[in-house]
Amino acid sequence: MTDRLPHEKGFHISWDQIHRDSRALAWRLDGHGPAEDGSWKAVVAITRGGMAPAMIVSRELDIRTVDTISVKSYDHQDQSEAVVLKSPDKELMGDGEGILIVDDLVDTGKTLALVRKMFPKAHLATVYAKPQGREQVQTYITEVSQDTWIFFPWDMALQYVRPYRGTE
Repeated sequence: MTDRLPHEKGFHISWDQIHRDSRALAWRLDGHGPAEDGSWKAVVAITRGGMAPAMIVSRELDIRTVDTISVKSYDHQDQSEAVVLKSPDKELMGDGEGILIVDDLVDTGKTLALVRKMFPKAHLATVYAKPQGREQVQTYITEVSQDTWIFFPWDMALQYVRPYRGTE
């Protein structure tokens, strides 16, 4: 039977794991920027999920210019049409040449398709990728199945869970 609760096909990411995977993303991107020395002009985080990975990537690659683009495509766990709420600096961005845009995950690809339309020459990178949206991203670290729900550490809290057996 395929009727599962979200946590039953879930991929739980700890703060340590997102840090390791974001560093791996930085290592994969190192030296691949369009500048003569392989560097990037700036990092743009897609808020909110891309902020932690973008911070880690910018630190590892010593990129001091960091901006954000705020795209809303989810209401809690329900996906909706992608809408830009805040754009990055127009002068910095241009057509995206030399800009590294970072997000935590590409799911269906709607968010990244919108961002790519705005900045066609930017390099889009995510830590995690699902098959349906994978073509929208140029660099990623880990692929997960389309039906897997990723639980990021910023969405979680530690709390008591009752044991399956026993009522003490």
